[in-house]
Amino acid sequence: MLGDHSSSMLFLHILSTAIMVGIIWVIQIVHYPSFHYIDKNRYVSFQNFHMNKISYIVIPVMSIEAISGIILLYNNQTVLFIISLIILLVIWTLTAFYFTRTHQLLANGYKKDIVRKLVQANWARTGLWTLRLLILITYLDITLI
Repeated sequence: MLGDHSSSMLFLHILSTAIMVGIIWVIQIVHYPSFHYIDKNRYVSFQNFHMNKISYIVIPVMSIEAISGIILLYNNQTVLFIISLIILLVIWTLTAFYFTRTHQLLANGYKKDIVRKLVQANWARTGLWTLRLLILITYLDITLI
């Protein structure tokens, strides 16, 4: 059983993960595929708008997810929780080294092949975040027993 402080932190951690799962599914199914339908003459301004505005949503939530995970790790060194944090590290690495760079390429103009690869590659983040949430729900269930 977790103490009140740890329970609150775990709730915040799972909530931030659940929010990111919702965001990534909307990005995967609706937003990224819509890149193909943006007027080519307005695509650069659209991509810059996207990169600027999406940051206001994902940076705070991803930061809360990471910080709360690190805090929880101090007292929760179970295999399931550590696996969930390794998955989070993989997600952050993919975001920093692939997705950020890909969006910067698209900021120069629409390229059908790059958008197609972006959508394909984003299935990895979508799957990993979803898996991560399922692991955390399992961890919560085990912890509350």
